[in-house]
Amino acid sequence: MPLFVVFLSIYLFTTIGNLGLILVIKRDARLNTPMYFFLSNLAFVDFCYSSVITPKMLGNFLYQKNVISFNACAAQLGCFLAFMTAECLLLASMAYDRYVAICNPLLYMVLMSPGICLQLVAAPYCYSFLVALFHTILTFRLCYCHSNIINHFYCDDMPLLRLTCSDTHSKQLWIFACAGIMFISSLLIVFISYTFIISAILRIRSAEGRRKAFSTCGSHMLAVTIFYGTLIFMYLQPSSNHSLDTDKMASVFYTVIIPMLNPLIYSLRNKEVKDAMKKFIIFRNQTLMS
Repeated sequence: MPLFVVFLSIYLFTTIGNLGLILVIKRDARLNTPMYFFLSNLAFVDFCYSSVITPKMLGNFLYQKNVISFNACAAQLGCFLAFMTAECLLLASMAYDRYVAICNPLLYMVLMSPGICLQLVAAPYCYSFLVALFHTILTFRLCYCHSNIINHFYCDDMPLLRLTCSDTHSKQLWIFACAGIMFISSLLIVFISYTFIISAILRIRSAEGRRKAFSTCGSHMLAVTIFYGTLIFMYLQPSSNHSLDTDKMASVFYTVIIPMLNPLIYSLRNKEVKDAMKKFIIFRNQTLMS
């Protein structure tokens, strides 16, 4: 029961934070810019990402019945992979947006037109859906003849592969290729973008100008560091130090904690979002009182 209360509180905070952020961005005309368009999509992915895992986990805590059907496990794995991949790629799109805003401000509205912004969001969604679908089909076409006990708190790929008696060599190659290409390419986009951003900021002569430039991309830098840092810690640590318990702890962090942290990171460090939230709360209070 204590775990149920803790994770229920986190999930409620995640839901209110992300859906509230989307609502504030949609209602405030000042936030109808490419940066906040990407942010609202990131909040949507965070909400979906958390909702794939946490409600089932809460049910397990509450009823002490750790059971999931074969089809539900497949659906959970597919949705988890889709939203995790989408978040990874969306962070790269947001890094490119920040690069254009800092390094090419005069061409910003041209280079980040509504059509281009839509493409930079649609591409991660389409790619992540197709990869997750193919990945899930490959996983659940394997023969599972060992124990049916998944040593994890949700249906993840590596714990499932430990239960199969099929040859998983080609499957593991597919995982390595897809994850490697996606992760390295998105991380490379982020790294190159911020290399140019930091270089441009350091060339700004006034301290106030540098402060404003850093505040523009500081929240995103923090979110990227937390998300990619967790994935690097989980997947790139030496095999001698690799354990299932470590995987579980890292998985809890990036499936439950990060979706809760992102609304805080982007709202508490952003004056425009904080002002929009205050305006929205005042408007709601006036509406309720009238």
